[in-house]
Amino acid sequence: MRLLLLGGTGQLGREIMLHAGPDLSIAAPTRRDLDLAQPETIAAYVAAQDVDVIVNAAAYTAVDKAESERDLAVVLNAEAPGRLAAAAAAKGVPLVHVSTDYVFDGTKGAPYLPTDPVAPLGVYGASKEAGEQAVRASSARTVILRTAWVYGPFGGNFMKTMLRLGRERDVLRVVDDQRGTPTSSADLAAASLAIAARLVNDPDDHGGTFHFTDAGETTWCGFARAIFEIAGPRLAKTPEVVAIATADYPTPARRPADSRLDSTSTIARYQMAQPDWRAALAAVLDRLPEEVFGS
Repeated sequence: MRLLLLGGTGQLGREIMLHAGPDLSIAAPTRRDLDLAQPETIAAYVAAQDVDVIVNAAAYTAVDKAESERDLAVVLNAEAPGRLAAAAAAKGVPLVHVSTDYVFDGTKGAPYLPTDPVAPLGVYGASKEAGEQAVRASSARTVILRTAWVYGPFGGNFMKTMLRLGRERDVLRVVDDQRGTPTSSADLAAASLAIAARLVNDPDDHGGTFHFTDAGETTWCGFARAIFEIAGPRLAKTPEVVAIATADYPTPARRPADSRLDSTSTIARYQMAQPDWRAALAAVLDRLPEEVFGS
């Protein structure tokens, strides 16, 4: 399978790149090759590639900064995916487009189904939702794959921030009234590739909107406590993690209070693994170098 990967230097993209081998050829353009902030260049670039499928793991993900950089967020999260989907349709190849739980407002009180109505609270979520609309408006065979709380050994993420702050501070105050599911970038990469392979091998799979996270649920505070619990003896010291309310930690962007995603339809259709989030966390921590723990 020949795969064109957008976002190859991000935490998800780097996990996908690890799967390259004799049976999977991955082309991952750098920003010098293809700058998604100039979406008018996408069509010509895609047309020149010899690929079977496209995976878009690129996005503007600075949730708070997006409130003051709306135009850039919209270009990268809405206009570029729309142009990419149109280019995929013109080339006759399928597209896997990664989206987010932040398209929801978090008021349902139960895990969101892919068919539930969206209601983003901030610029980031709104730009990603606009990207979903733009992708659907194309005639490409597309899977829009929503995920949540992604972390892993590459790039910046909540897990790595907690480990850094844990080395620097004795007490960490972490929000305990936002609920969701931490999702390992390795598990998300495997899910993305399974879907891409199915789209290539089954022309009758017309795609749609799906959800994928690891199994289970927690809060940001619960996630932080699990990080320090599982890291255990590798830590130079273990901070106290104090639960606080969202109101005690104001941010420029509003976040959904309960953005759990229901992955049932995805698991059934694409026959993929869905590890428990705590087991996935342990596996990710085992991949980190010792200096991350400060021991």
